Amino acid sequence: MKITKIETLRTKEFFNVIWVRIHTDSGVVGLGETFYGAGAVEAHIHETLAIRLLGQNPLHIEALHKEMLNLPMAQSSTGAEYRAASAIDIALWDIFGKVCQQPVHQMLGGLCHDKIRVYNTCAGYNYVRAKNIKPVSNWQINKGEVQGPYEDLDAFMNRADELALDLLEQGITAMKIWPFDPPAIENKGLFIDARQMKKSLEPFEKIRKAVGDKMDIMVEFHSLWNLPTAKEIARAIEPYEPRWYEDPIRMNSPQALAEYARSTPVWVCASETLGSRYPYKDMLERDATHVVMVDLCWSGGLTEGRKIAALAETWHRPFAPHDCIGPVGFAAAIHCSFSQPNTLIQESVRAFYKGWYNELVTAVPRIENGFVYPMDGPGLGVELRDEVFERDDLTVRVSTPESL
Repeated sequence: MKITKIETLRTKEFFNVIWVRIHTDSGVVGLGETFYGAGAVEAHIHETLAIRLLGQNPLHIEALHKEMLNLPMAQSSTGAEYRAASAIDIALWDIFGKVCQQPVHQMLGGLCHDKIRVYNTCAGYNYVRAKNIKPVSNWQINKGEVQGPYEDLDAFMNRADELALDLLEQGITAMKIWPFDPPAIENKGLFIDARQMKKSLEPFEKIRKAVGDKMDIMVEFHSLWNLPTAKEIARAIEPYEPRWYEDPIRMNSPQALAEYARSTPVWVCASETLGSRYPYKDMLERDATHVVMVDLCWSGGLTEGRKIAALAETWHRPFAPHDCIGPVGFAAAIHCSFSQPNTLIQESVRAFYKGWYNELVTAVPRIENGFVYPMDGPGLGVELRDEVFERDDLTVRVSTPESL
């Protein structure tokens, strides 16, 4: 079995998403995905990786993973090199499952859970859809007409009590919010004044008054604060008993994050922004994180993701895969979550899986009463819809042995 063609697809509307399709001489095609910098990822796939992959056996996943990441500039980051390799790696696992007629979670070792609790990341339909990916700028609130009932970002900023009640009605008992992003952008992460602190705490106050302790609250900080201010904010939120603090500072200093972790009784979650298992090892060795989060589309794909999960288990830490990307990455995260014994919870965005994901793929994970259930195979159990290939804004690029 050999790789005969590598195909990438991206659209203008879903600017940040890029898909890769790995074609084989047996007719099996694997699907992968990554997010952000789609043009740079496309270039790296066709100009650097294609020559290394075409003609190779797609079932030699570990060897090809090593080949893709054994490059001078692919050094434990979430840059274009790692994102490209992540998308291809996911596609290779899709091929593996299809060849064996089994879902990917089975290929990763089989089910460890019958169902997994989800939390709702309270984004809206247009969140991270813009070219400008800077926090707050990427919120995309009030961009055009309301697309449906799940404009959850606007809701958590203005009607957090109503949002919490609505989530509970759907059986969802955990939510992630990021009300401290506006003052972080306004003050460049250097300080927060009393007015801004009071305003940012309002969603927590509303949630607790409306639903008490029935809702877990995860707090996302997007790595926007310096250490002293992050600690000050952590102390202010503590009375509302959040479940975890995520990425309070830049994830480039295990020592600084460890100081932060020691300063608060709330769990620290890190981090979707890390690439490869090596920075996770540094964080864990310094007791800097309590929950290990990974984005498979950025950190090296399923091959690296399962190693990060095993690393977390070695330190007796729970595993919590990231979402808020595209539909194929979401499916891959679900398969990974079900295959790992230390999976605590799975991120999901109802505005996405009940919204635009359905425009792009043939299936989305089944989420009912606050739990996600295993996806059926073979492979990822997801394909691009026929309509994607007919879009006027679609860009397709292909590499074959003849084109090199």
